[in-house]
Amino acid sequence: MALAICQPRRVPQKDVVLTRRQVEGMIADNRIVIIVDGKVLKVDTWVRYHPGGDKAIRHMVGRDATDEVNALHSVEARRHMLKFQVGRIEGRWRNFLPPIQGGKFRTYSDAVEGNCEDTEDEDASIGSSSPPDSPLFDAVEGSSDSRRRRGTNNMDLHEVSSMSSLSSIESPTTNAQSKLSTMDARTQQEIDLDLAKYPALDPATQDDIVYRYRLLFDRLRAEGLFQCNYTSYFIELSRYIFLFSMFLMLLRWGWYGTSGLFLGMLWHQLVFTVHDAGHMGITHNFTIDTVVGILIADFIGGLSLGWWKRNHNVHHIVTNSPEHDPDIEHMPFFAISHRFFDSLRSTYYDRIMTYDPFAKFMLRYQHYMYYPILLFGRFNLYRLSWEYLIMGQGPKKGPAWWHRWLEITGQIFFWYWFGYKVVYQSIPTAAGRFAFVMVSHMITAPLHVQITLSHFAMSTADLGINESFPQKMLRTTMDVDCPEWLDFFHGGLQFQAIHHLFPRMPRHNLRRTQKLVQEFCREVEIPYALYGFVDGNREVIGRLADVGRQAAILAQCQKTLAEKGDYGHH
Repeated sequence: MALAICQPRRVPQKDVVLTRRQVEGMIADNRIVIIVDGKVLKVDTWVRYHPGGDKAIRHMVGRDATDEVNALHSVEARRHMLKFQVGRIEGRWRNFLPPIQGGKFRTYSDAVEGNCEDTEDEDASIGSSSPPDSPLFDAVEGSSDSRRRRGTNNMDLHEVSSMSSLSSIESPTTNAQSKLSTMDARTQQEIDLDLAKYPALDPATQDDIVYRYRLLFDRLRAEGLFQCNYTSYFIELSRYIFLFSMFLMLLRWGWYGTSGLFLGMLWHQLVFTVHDAGHMGITHNFTIDTVVGILIADFIGGLSLGWWKRNHNVHHIVTNSPEHDPDIEHMPFFAISHRFFDSLRSTYYDRIMTYDPFAKFMLRYQHYMYYPILLFGRFNLYRLSWEYLIMGQGPKKGPAWWHRWLEITGQIFFWYWFGYKVVYQSIPTAAGRFAFVMVSHMITAPLHVQITLSHFAMSTADLGINESFPQKMLRTTMDVDCPEWLDFFHGGLQFQAIHHLFPRMPRHNLRRTQKLVQEFCREVEIPYALYGFVDGNREVIGRLADVGRQAAILAQCQKTLAEKGDYGHH
């Protein structure tokens, strides 16, 4: 009787356990690799077709993106991602610093096949994605206060040193490397304040925060808070019809400025629904919500939904990061951190945000110019929308290939009805046209105040790759307290901290969620930032004034040094 030869069963590729070193090698070979629910996803072929743009994905390369993916995507989208699984991991994943943020990765010839064993020390790979050494990082590592929160923060020094993209002002002399520049000292101070104020960054503490956050996520879903309240949208629709009717009636009567006022109020209100649609928070159907968003944003408002989604998704991933978050990159008009003084490179716009003489002048007075500049914010949104559509920055294939063409159609329609039929044909005088256009656009300024209000006064410090998603969102975002009857005016944007934790939640359910989020914050000891509208504005103006003073001081120091010719010790 012949003996059967036992052949080892071949393990499916998606079930192969990949080591950290192998994943690093894949990334070094320019693969787009993220970790979701313990699964290793290689999304090279998908990144060009992602409806939310490629930048959001690139900020998650080499990281455990489970919470970000779950927060921003539907069940169907998450199921689609499984097509890109190339393996899995075991145990807790330690994040790399993504290449887009400056992470460096070592090649590993057998990373994909997994034909050789990982004989290298796993800890050695931590430093491979860390930024270069600088006086700032040396100081962070040597500071006992920076590794302690209530005496319990036991961060590994490698973890502290992997804080991404902290721009230090380098000294040209060797002996100056042991000293912090004025700007480095300021950065260090902000980091220390956050390390003292927020939970420790050690794995046990951050894992507990993530565990409780996911429990809260499940509870909210079970209570139906992710289901849209369509009765509330009936009320919204009634408000839109009233504002639109007043705009047309007053235009017909020749009250052009007042007509523009009601059109601007309509645009202001419609943006909230576009925001819901962009997050698929209305029907939760990708196609339906996208069409709703484009019809409102492009056809009625003249703004690009695709541009907004590409911009906004990055904002949700790297909130308040000076180098990466486009929502706080407003040089040369505004800077909410002294780090902009170092002419940072924006990874979103792929350009240097130059701290030139014009910026130096403007930033010194930015707290005075805050409201006047925001009056013209809508004009800048037109520019960004056209740039996105003309340059073809959205996906050209995949499920969103048709969005660009529908949006271009919407832009043509908007400028026909608004620019030609209303402004040119319906208003006979140049003065009337000017008044109508300026009033209709300036009345939307409260929207720009609301958007900036929730972030400008919050932390811009980078605590590193080990900070959990929920902690980072709560550290960089504030909520605005207001009576319930004013919710229609704020449109859900007053609950930005809650929205950042649960971006797909319909805005009409955010107030009901607030108490549960406050309870979660108490459990994990994360401060919940809640300000009244006036106090919130005061905080923003205070931050802008503080950075403006720093700009003035830096300019004076540079002038003094130039006069004395002494650069070596500053």
